[in-house]
Amino acid sequence: MPAPTVEAPPTAAGLDLHRTRRTVRLGRAGVWACLMTGPAAFSLALAQPATTVVAQSAPAPARTSSAAAAPADPSGYVSEFVDAWLRSDANAPDSAPALRAIRFAPDVALPEPASGAKALQKVTVVRSVHLTRGQWSVTVAAQYADSVRYFAVPATVSASGDAVTVTGTPALVPAPAAAKALPSAYKVDVPDGPLTDTVGDFLTAYLTGSGEVDRYLAPQTSLTAVTPAAAEKVDIDVVAALEEAATTERVPADGTQVHVQAEATAHTASGRWPLSYELTLTSRGGRWEIAELTSGGGEAK
Repeated sequence: MPAPTVEAPPTAAGLDLHRTRRTVRLGRAGVWACLMTGPAAFSLALAQPATTVVAQSAPAPARTSSAAAAPADPSGYVSEFVDAWLRSDANAPDSAPALRAIRFAPDVALPEPASGAKALQKVTVVRSVHLTRGQWSVTVAAQYADSVRYFAVPATVSASGDAVTVTGTPALVPAPAAAKALPSAYKVDVPDGPLTDTVGDFLTAYLTGSGEVDRYLAPQTSLTAVTPAAAEKVDIDVVAALEEAATTERVPADGTQVHVQAEATAHTASGRWPLSYELTLTSRGGRWEIAELTSGGGEAK
């Protein structure tokens, strides 16, 4: 007696082939049915568009930022409010300054300036502190012709940052105290020589527009002269360095780098102005070149 035949389970390719053959058979059966029904039915069957079903993958989940958005700083709006508030008068609530102030602080009382009071020149934000969610304290400086007054103002900001309300009357506060300055790190005095000459020539070109700035720069360094020219003449008063290499009479080996601070005086049509610059210089080909310029804590290359 012959052994029974055991069929292997169909593979994925076999299943696809089986489905294709079954679709063809069903299509043929439909065509024969249409032919048996009549030409009109056959024409209608041919006119029906084929329908394709495409499996769609699940939409990718929206990405969420792990970092919280920075809270909106209302200092600009508060500055505008204080400007309007100081120019307003409670006896003229319909004036433009009063309406501007009321728009930001509907519950804050307006001042009553005396006749002939000093005119406000401008208001500048000097400090803003984020207290709690949506709550801020902004300090502004109100500048008059001969004095400056400081005001601290509470404000609330909406979650979206597009709505600001001043929640209290401005408080007159003293000027900020002066912080103790740290001693200078530049302790090495640099005598007259190649380095001070390079610094003087560079700052002259940089501030007066006399000469090309690029001729004093190290490769890969890009600096633009102050435009329009800010000075007619520049004097170098003091140069101090971090490294002793800046004091040598001869330019050291190529690649030597030093950091200096130059105190200069710019002579202009409106007077003499003391200026200070921090520079990094590198040696190349027997000369010093400017590699970096720092002014006011910002670095330029």
